[in-house]
Amino acid sequence: MANHILVVDDEVGIRELLSEILSDEGYQVKLAANAMEARQLRQDERPDLVLLDIWMPQMDGITLLKEWGSAGQLNMPVIMMSGHASVDTAVEATRIGAFDFLEKPIALPKLLATVERALRKGESEFRPELSSIQLGKGQLISDLRRRLDQVANHNAPVLLVGESGCGVELAARHLHRPNTPWFAPADNQWIAENPFEPLTECQGGVIFISEISDLSRAQQKGLSQLLGKLEKHHVRLVCASSHPAATLIQEKMMDPELVTRLSALVLMVPPLRDHAEDIPEIATALLSRMTEVGEVPVRTLSTGALNMLRQMSWPGNLPALTNAVRTMALTTTASEILAEDVSKVANQFDRATPMAAKLAGFDLPLREARDQFEKAYFEYHIRLESGNMSRVAERVGLERTHLYRKLKQLGVRLASQRGEE
Repeated sequence: MANHILVVDDEVGIRELLSEILSDEGYQVKLAANAMEARQLRQDERPDLVLLDIWMPQMDGITLLKEWGSAGQLNMPVIMMSGHASVDTAVEATRIGAFDFLEKPIALPKLLATVERALRKGESEFRPELSSIQLGKGQLISDLRRRLDQVANHNAPVLLVGESGCGVELAARHLHRPNTPWFAPADNQWIAENPFEPLTECQGGVIFISEISDLSRAQQKGLSQLLGKLEKHHVRLVCASSHPAATLIQEKMMDPELVTRLSALVLMVPPLRDHAEDIPEIATALLSRMTEVGEVPVRTLSTGALNMLRQMSWPGNLPALTNAVRTMALTTTASEILAEDVSKVANQFDRATPMAAKLAGFDLPLREARDQFEKAYFEYHIRLESGNMSRVAERVGLERTHLYRKLKQLGVRLASQRGEE
């Protein structure tokens, strides 16, 4: 099972040479010619290791390293490279979070030894936690942590459903026990070509597959074969999807039998707008981290700014909030970020959400507006609890018989009822 290494260098000759060397050693390599390409590749998937050049045009490696640190994305070892960096630069890179520093030209034995040490460190130490800076401490996130803890000791497949950027991989990592293998390749082609490839090296660990709705038919077939071998090798499968299981089946995006097998345990990871009470704390923590690594000047967020951030819908979730905080900190002329600063960037990161549109019934009579809100309210909690009506009743504070009467009155159809039609 090959580790994934991202090589970032503006010199094509060095990129190709490192790619050839590392590929010959059995690693899977992706290449980026600049910080912008590296940023996008890191946003798409977390590599097991990054080899990052310091001196590049437009944005240097130190700045990119700081950006990853402030965004909570420095959860993999990074080896810095340079042919003419000072001792101070190497020290700064290490202080920010780099694993090591290699001076060009890099001797082959030293390169391979450093890569091997970094990967060992990554396997044992770089395990993103479900921390407050990343997801928050509110009721929804506390409930998510509790459910993750409850299913952590079970070996059945887990399906995590959530929007892009809402922290699905963080939730998956919460199910990963320390000092056990973690397999989360950037490319899922292995599922079609050799679905049993990771089993031996992943014994006792976790295989994480992101966005299963993107799997081809051949990959789905391979995944079905893999499922039958997991128990024998004591491997846990955790999958992620931005679509609920019912949608995957109804829209014919995946094989229904496979979806059913993958949905033995389903947990919803809420979008940022559904736990908006966490936004002030998350934004403040993000700004503090950016300041600590020297990415932005010392700034504070005013109460008005925090309130406005909390009221935004954040379709891009955590990455969007991170980018918004960074933009405001770098563009404001004062030491305190005000509500007017939020207004200036709001259009870049906010839009009306489907729920907001659904509740925009201010021109309706009171009774109709109330019914519209209550219907949306109950539908939200039914989705959150994956249709478990006992938990829905407990969450909304109603007896089950009263709940069913209310749903019937509002015209809310349950999945089981829709299936009978």
